[in-house]
Amino acid sequence: MSDIVGVRFERAGKISYFTCGDLQLSFGDQVIVESSWGLDFGTVVTPCLNQAPEQPANQPLRAVVRLATPEDEQSYENMRKLEPEAFAYCQQQIAKLGLPMKLIRVSYTFDGGKVIFYFSSENRVDFRELVKILAGHFHTRIELRQVGVRDEARIVGGYSTCGRELCCASFLNNFHPVSIRMAKKQNLALNPAKISGVCGRLMCCLYYEYDDNRERAEHDGDSAPAAKKGRTCADCPKNAKKANRQTEEDDNLGPEE
Repeated sequence: MSDIVGVRFERAGKISYFTCGDLQLSFGDQVIVESSWGLDFGTVVTPCLNQAPEQPANQPLRAVVRLATPEDEQSYENMRKLEPEAFAYCQQQIAKLGLPMKLIRVSYTFDGGKVIFYFSSENRVDFRELVKILAGHFHTRIELRQVGVRDEARIVGGYSTCGRELCCASFLNNFHPVSIRMAKKQNLALNPAKISGVCGRLMCCLYYEYDDNRERAEHDGDSAPAAKKGRTCADCPKNAKKANRQTEEDDNLGPEE
């Protein structure tokens, strides 16, 4: 019997794995799990696994406590409502202390036993005094977590130059290393403004589209222009689809009278 499920605590980002015991869980189920900081609220995204991917053998998995009840969902929403106020208070204290840091997000754990403040900064920040102030105000455990520019883009969200929501904020699980070589192999213009995301780093799509585009190039032979191979723009798969669609539409219209 498969007794391991993948749970995500945010819409996009890392998937954590838990044992589910006798619980019958399906994709999309909301659950209460035992995390390293206490009970937390998450959503099942990869059910029915026999083994957790890349899980060290000597590191036991934590357990899913139960399916979330309507009361759990209401408690989770109540915690979310506290975050804007905590964000405003922390931002005010950062300004008072003159700390060179940019507050990005505040997150309460499900049981309210911990508040996590995400921030970005170009340098290391001595925030010990800030932690004391926050702990005295919220009367709970405080964690200040510094994140990089890619994580900042994932947390804040937004839209890329393609017009779609950022990949990292919508479906990516992890960040993979992206190199300029991947852009070269896909015959893209090496213009930083065109191949960089809102975070200022190379676009994540260069990584997960790399294999697909490489397979297409190998299938076509090499990366030489179509004219050198005796082909025209009409031979492009994209244009061929348009031509086929137009032919179908003409056939549906019937003969002209």
